Amino acid sequence: MYEPWSSSIATRKVMQGNRGRDTKPEFAVRRLVHARGLRYRVNSRPEPSLRRTADLLFTRARVAVFIDGCFWHGCPVHFNLPATNTEYWESKISRNRARDLETTNLLKQRGWMVLRFWEHDPVEAVADSIVGAVRAKYLCLDTTTKY
Repeated sequence: MYEPWSSSIATRKVMQGNRGRDTKPEFAVRRLVHARGLRYRVNSRPEPSLRRTADLLFTRARVAVFIDGCFWHGCPVHFNLPATNTEYWESKISRNRARDLETTNLLKQRGWMVLRFWEHDPVEAVADSIVGAVRAKYLCLDTTTKY
């Protein structure tokens, strides 16, 4: 019989149903940033050689935005380790955090501005931060650039 890596087949189905992109917090932020006149790529690699994708990507300004889920990325405020299969989840979340840090460091070394937010951060504040950062980068590039 098939034995799932999760604690049960039902748990596995729930976990498989979780979205990797187009989450509610991402949609809310994208809607506001778009309404403020900025255009971006969604779920794109900042660089072809890097097997990581940013939630919003401003290629010309070289700004990569990540909106991290509290569970999957181990939010210090909201993350609670599941009671079952704790060794697996500790290891999984630890690897996710390490990958996030590595991604941030790699992109910064390659000249990208990296913005990371938690899914619980206020949407207006996140959008304000993104718009401010991107416009500041555009101003550094060319004062005649239209957003």
